[in-house]
Amino acid sequence: MLLIVFLLRLHSEQNNFNLYETKNMNLMMDLKVRIFVRQSHKAIVLALFFFSFGYLSNAQTYSTAKAQSGDGIYSLLKRNGLSPSEYMDDFIEINKSNLGTDNSLFAGRTYKLPVAKASAQVSSSESTTYEIFGPEYKKVNRRDNQLSGAIYYLVSGHGGPDPGAIGHFGNHMLCEDEYAYDVTLRLARCLLEHGAQVYIIVRDKNDGIRDESVLKHDRDEVCYPDLAIPRSQLGRLRQRKDAVNALYAKNRNKVQRLVEIHVDSRSKGQNIDVFFYHDKGSSTGKKLAGSLHQTFKEKYNYHQPSRGYKGTVSDRNLYMLKYSYPPAVFIELGNINHRRDQQRFMITDNRQAIANWLAEGLIKDLKANR
Repeated sequence: MLLIVFLLRLHSEQNNFNLYETKNMNLMMDLKVRIFVRQSHKAIVLALFFFSFGYLSNAQTYSTAKAQSGDGIYSLLKRNGLSPSEYMDDFIEINKSNLGTDNSLFAGRTYKLPVAKASAQVSSSESTTYEIFGPEYKKVNRRDNQLSGAIYYLVSGHGGPDPGAIGHFGNHMLCEDEYAYDVTLRLARCLLEHGAQVYIIVRDKNDGIRDESVLKHDRDEVCYPDLAIPRSQLGRLRQRKDAVNALYAKNRNKVQRLVEIHVDSRSKGQNIDVFFYHDKGSSTGKKLAGSLHQTFKEKYNYHQPSRGYKGTVSDRNLYMLKYSYPPAVFIELGNINHRRDQQRFMITDNRQAIANWLAEGLIKDLKANR
């Protein structure tokens, strides 16, 4: 715009110059001025043409897709061949004026699709299959190497004979261990996409990543590598701690982190945000929790600026935080008894968003505290 104003002003000044000076100039000078004005006029026209062409050529064009009944961002992206873990934030950015509450979609409405990133994959040879993610998600393509050299131990709460906290949604029973496990798998997949080495400590060979809102409960989870989970709480915690510490000892001199994911249980009237615990004696664990907390705060401020975010970071004397060797963080996703909190982990898009944000926070933690 400044270029256009400058050129138009120059054109105006040259015309005024021509009208004033020709009265006192001889014919030759008058002819030179007229030639100069004509050439300047052509230059202005050409400049405006190329400026306009450049402006138009830089305008972004998007493919579009129509939302079907029951669609969320996750299913819409997936149906159109775009990785939800990679493109969800981009989708929200380009469609933010066209989204409903909690970034929901309107059936029948047309949405812009993010432009596929040509350099999204490191190379086609970096694709690896992990059966634990299930048939639809087992193929994982490495996007970059931001977490290369880092090792993550992911523990989802409860499992096996212990379903953890239980909530109800209509006639459906919501079990903590199933939702914590699904978010854990999604997080593991995100970390692998960024080049990390990941150990999933609580494992279920049959479930994989699931897109249903109500996740069916079972009791066949095992502890890494393939150990039956004890009934006693202390037995379960010792078993998981021993699995993590044995792996930690084999990977000395590498960056290692432990992430444990739970869903809290409180009164039906208590709405809580995602919050984080660390061990009081671990400064690295405190920084880890802080990086995750800051990421969630930034995401909520960006995507839902009027909502506010009240998640907290605090220390707590929990067994896994206290006795596991790697720096650790304990995460509570919400209150399984609160209707609003239930949407945070029942809706597939929200489970994926939580995993994406946790992965982003872990990347920040690695860069700051490697």
